[in-house]
Amino acid sequence: MDLNLNNIPKHVAIILDGNGRWAKERGKARVYGHRHGAFNLRDVTKYANSIGVRYLTVYCFSTENWKRPNDEVNFLMNTPVWYIKRYWKTMVLGTNIRYKMIGRRDRLPKKLLAAIEEMENETKDHDGLTLTLCIDYGSRDEITSALKNICKDVLDKKLDIDDINEDIITNNLFTKDYPPLDLMIRTSGEYRISNFLLWQMAYSEFYFTKTYFPDFTPEKFKEALIEYQSRNRRFGGLK
Repeated sequence: MDLNLNNIPKHVAIILDGNGRWAKERGKARVYGHRHGAFNLRDVTKYANSIGVRYLTVYCFSTENWKRPNDEVNFLMNTPVWYIKRYWKTMVLGTNIRYKMIGRRDRLPKKLLAAIEEMENETKDHDGLTLTLCIDYGSRDEITSALKNICKDVLDKKLDIDDINEDIITNNLFTKDYPPLDLMIRTSGEYRISNFLLWQMAYSEFYFTKTYFPDFTPEKFKEALIEYQSRNRRFGGLK
């Protein structure tokens, strides 16, 4: 355990932003930035696992990202497959990290879906950090799906409408088995939530940095955690 951190958040989420701008500043194509972002995610994940973060949830591809140019979308759809193959022995089978994906699966390429499901299955019994890749994910889409499931249960008389509460909604989200979100980080200097974990971040702490994600090293991640140490989380009460 890092001696400078005595209050490790259990669940951290990161909006992985700035890959394209990082590449453009270096005279490279946007996909060059996405590749380096994947390298950096490896390093940040290893560090988070080593200090005791239990859940790391990262925004890789939103439901709105399909609007991007086809070559970039195709690259982003292939990057997880490349990552899984490259790090299968070292990061997938060679650690205690558990991998999961949340988001729509019906629109993903078959090759990508097969690779993700194999990775999930092979690591389901791992007892370390859970790295969740949010791919074709949008919080509004997630909440809409949850409400449809709840309405179906009401129609099927499995649930009374008067029994619907926050717990019922939470238990119908993709993150139903996750602890509450403690810290949300966004890189690249943008100050938006971008349809990410809207329900889950009701009482989370926010940390915004101008650093592009390829440069958001484990040391930068530690800086965010140090800042988190000073936050007074009252959850609507007084301390």
